[in-house]
Amino acid sequence: MSTMKAMILGCSSLKLTADEKAFYRDEQPWGFIVFARNLSEPSQIRDLVAEMRETVGGRNAPVLIDQEGGRVQRIREPIAPRYPSAAVLGDIYRRDRGQGLRAAWLMSRLHAFDLLKLGINVDCLPVLDVPVAGASNVIGDRAYGTDPVTVGEMGEAAAAGLKSGGVLPVMKHVPGHGRGMADSHHELPVVTTPLSELEAHDFAPFKRLRNELMAMSAHVVYTAVDPDRPASTSRKVIDEIIRGTIGFDGLLISDDSSMNALKGTLGERAAAIVAGGGDIVLHCNGVMEEMRAVAAQVPPLAGRSRERAAAVEAALTSVGEADEFALREEFESLRASA
Repeated sequence: MSTMKAMILGCSSLKLTADEKAFYRDEQPWGFIVFARNLSEPSQIRDLVAEMRETVGGRNAPVLIDQEGGRVQRIREPIAPRYPSAAVLGDIYRRDRGQGLRAAWLMSRLHAFDLLKLGINVDCLPVLDVPVAGASNVIGDRAYGTDPVTVGEMGEAAAAGLKSGGVLPVMKHVPGHGRGMADSHHELPVVTTPLSELEAHDFAPFKRLRNELMAMSAHVVYTAVDPDRPASTSRKVIDEIIRGTIGFDGLLISDDSSMNALKGTLGERAAAIVAGGGDIVLHCNGVMEEMRAVAAQVPPLAGRSRERAAAVEAALTSVGEADEFALREEFESLRASA
């Protein structure tokens, strides 16, 4: 059995502290995630990513980032251009479907150029949430549109662009955060919509992309399925909806376990994610005390979770040939026409 633990962890600053190095060596997280606090210039980012991988035996560990474009873009100028939001791409799609799909593919392919140069091999994209009127702005312009067909088609193109550049996508936030009337970073959203409506609207983009290798679960309660637990800790939502109705059998990563939508200690939250059927516990803020509490509750990767993780690892290898300059010019041309 692998000694890798079923968790993805962040770190506190621009380089690993001695404590972080020792902790990662002891605990062997499956992967890592980086945020703006960890990023200053290209050589520093490459060094940090290499330091992370060195602590887990030098393997090509997944290193994640939220590089969507718009307001959720961790790497910014001058390292990477300022990319538009998904909503801007959606505007192109609504004017010309073919151009919109091409723009979504291109922007993801450009993300892959930007990220892989720095050693980052997983992007938490596409956002497949379908917002409804009155919902919290936590999704807002991060969505490609307000109908499931637009979101599904654009999300599929975005995922394909990342993969063609050797970066793997993580679709989020399954089974759908678009109806959340609260921001799950701060409180727990509760959705009371009937199941039939959720299936037709919220779940549809995820069903379209169900064969992707990774998805991130939502800290959202769907009372029609489980009135007591958010999706990320609900065995009922994970088994019946995510694995069942949607048909996703890839690696299910929780949204950040330190978000205030979840209750209890960090250890209790991690245990609840594992008990609910999540494959990987995500912890983002790099606070050592919290990471220790999470690690104490997270098991080694085993069984189906290990098989799903192995499928991800096997896919972190291929990069298609492409002319970066030409693709950037094409993307800017489409963007200018929006």
